[in-house]
Amino acid sequence: QVQLVESGGGLVQAGGSLRLSCTASGNIFSVTAMAWYRQAPGKQRELVAQFVSGGKTNYADSVKGRFTISRDNAKNTVYLQMNSLKPEDTAVYYCGMGIIGRDYWGQGTQVTVSS
Repeated sequence: QVQLVESGGGLVQAGGSLRLSCTASGNIFSVTAMAWYRQAPGKQRELVAQFVSGGKTNYADSVKGRFTISRDNAKNTVYLQMNSLKPEDTAVYYCGMGIIGRDYWGQGTQVTVSS
């Protein structure tokens, strides 16, 4: 009943920027958590950025100062602004949301950063 749709991925040169978006639709009463994860080839899926208690944000050390997570509650949308991109940021990026006590995932969007 809940679907997450991601957009904004693509190919970018090192040092460039991208903004990812993820919008939830369906049987949504309240979004209690929002986060972005990524998975590179041969690597474990890792947490990139998230909203925590009180609306505060948390970031992986590797992206601090470069990535910013934000949200539009009225649109049930979470964003990830990615600046100063590096080749090591190349991965499939997934959004996750906690809705009605369950975790939901998007299908993922590919981000490729060329040297």
